[in-house]
Amino acid sequence: MNDNYLIETKDLCKYYNDGKIKALDNVNIGVEKGEVVVVIGPSGSGKSTFLRSLNLLEMPTSGKIIFEGHDITNHKSNINKHRQKMGMVFQHFNLFPHMNVLKNMTIAPIKLLKMSKQEAEEKAMDLLRRVGLADRSNAYPSQLSGGQKQRVAIVRALCMNPDVMLFDEPTSALDPEMVGEVLDVMKNLAKEGMTMVCVTHEMGFAKEVGDRVIFMDEGMVGEVGTPDQIFSDPQNLRTKQFLQSVL
Repeated sequence: MNDNYLIETKDLCKYYNDGKIKALDNVNIGVEKGEVVVVIGPSGSGKSTFLRSLNLLEMPTSGKIIFEGHDITNHKSNINKHRQKMGMVFQHFNLFPHMNVLKNMTIAPIKLLKMSKQEAEEKAMDLLRRVGLADRSNAYPSQLSGGQKQRVAIVRALCMNPDVMLFDEPTSALDPEMVGEVLDVMKNLAKEGMTMVCVTHEMGFAKEVGDRVIFMDEGMVGEVGTPDQIFSDPQNLRTKQFLQSVL
């Protein structure tokens, strides 16, 4: 265990169909506090399975996940307590349609962190101002654009004061002109020192914001390096082939 790691996976495996399908195959990755790690690779390479395993939305077949010094795969571990420290942003926003933006953002801090309504609302409004959506606090999800919904989903996760943010292809469901507004929010988070693990197809974001890039293929880690190393001088043939197809 590297004491600098906020999250570390050890021999992480996720098998389906009696082991015939290896979604994750002995994945060993560590993420340091304040680091932005970007995970790239072809569809079906295990990227989202890896990300969803970090907070046990996918239960690993074997291996360990160490988060803040605790093995959260241990059955005695209180996963809900650990999940409160992990913000998760999905492809499809997952906002509550019957609640306005402010209620979407304050329900978890009030119920789980026992924040007062006033404190939760003040924090939510401050975050909405930061992403340019303070005027939409009373709107319902159906009244927002895709980019606005995703910005709300990000700041909703931030309302819980997480220690790490997990992003599962947060821009892939958006119209192209809305991608930039979401990436801008993520770039600002990175500048502020938020630990982030991002699965994305946005290679420009990976180059600009990532501290490290992980290339995954067939459930395994094919290559790890700085953006410069991965994009300018990939060592793995599969990395080269993948980058040639997307760049």
